[in-house]
Amino acid sequence: MQPRNMSMSGVVDLSAVKAAGEAKQKAEEARARSAEGGGGDPVSLVIDVDEAGFEEQVLQRSAEVPVVIDFWAEWCEPCKQLSPVLERLTREYGGRVLLAKIDADSNQMLMQQFGVQGIPAVFAVVAGQALPLFQGAAPEAQIRQTLDQLIQVSEERFGITGLQGVEAEEGAEEAPQAPEEPENPALAAAQQALDTGDLNGAVQAYKNVLSDDPGSTEARVGLAMAELLGRVQGLDAQQVRKEAADDPADVEAQLRAADLDMAGGHVEDAFGRLVETVKKSAGESRETARLRLLELFEVIGAEDPRVVTARSALARVLF
Repeated sequence: MQPRNMSMSGVVDLSAVKAAGEAKQKAEEARARSAEGGGGDPVSLVIDVDEAGFEEQVLQRSAEVPVVIDFWAEWCEPCKQLSPVLERLTREYGGRVLLAKIDADSNQMLMQQFGVQGIPAVFAVVAGQALPLFQGAAPEAQIRQTLDQLIQVSEERFGITGLQGVEAEEGAEEAPQAPEEPENPALAAAQQALDTGDLNGAVQAYKNVLSDDPGSTEARVGLAMAELLGRVQGLDAQQVRKEAADDPADVEAQLRAADLDMAGGHVEDAFGRLVETVKKSAGESRETARLRLLELFEVIGAEDPRVVTARSALARVLF
């Protein structure tokens, strides 16, 4: 899904003079310790974090390196697409960022503290200050751009330049070996097109995969996501939401608003809007809304509890 906030506008909270001064001092102390040869254990750039270890592993570390937080869950299909990209980019950046992976199901308190409403959700912590980055899966090019902005802000405002002398971590060599079974070239090409923002190419590539393998779950999810991103591209969000609010009976307006909800990570809002549209419409319009809802189910995945709940709501409306 399209990132909700790739502009780093939330970073204004990081400009406090006191926080910046303290962060710079801590960063300088950390670099000094490193220069003195305080070896210690190998640095892990991708770590699993829970509520008990959050202060030490995230808040304290954020004084020397920007910490990116990935809220994920095992049942979340978009998470399975986003997390490997974040892990690979983190290792590629060689210590300029640290990735903290937080299981949403096991850490509800952290979910509440960050105000997470849907996953995947990605935040950053710099000098103890938290800011939202984006919600939902996103093309690799846009994720890379966000990380570049985060690194720049961290250095310019806090003097935080990341971990020094980090070339690799334990397990970094495992990344290229992760796919043990042969990768489907057509599926890989489709994913590459999606990652680079070639949405038309991604749609066609996923359709090609499905023509050969209609049961490919990964291709169905990828196609649904590519089509969603294509539909919201170029939309004026403010105008779309105004039209939907002004005329609740306008099915096309509700479809556009639901797409924006989904692309922004507001999954329940998107599902609820379309269920209500199905309820209030009839004939061809009703069927159009129903089919769009089913397409959005594909983006999230059948096992997601939000999909299960929305399916039940849809069934009650239809029958």
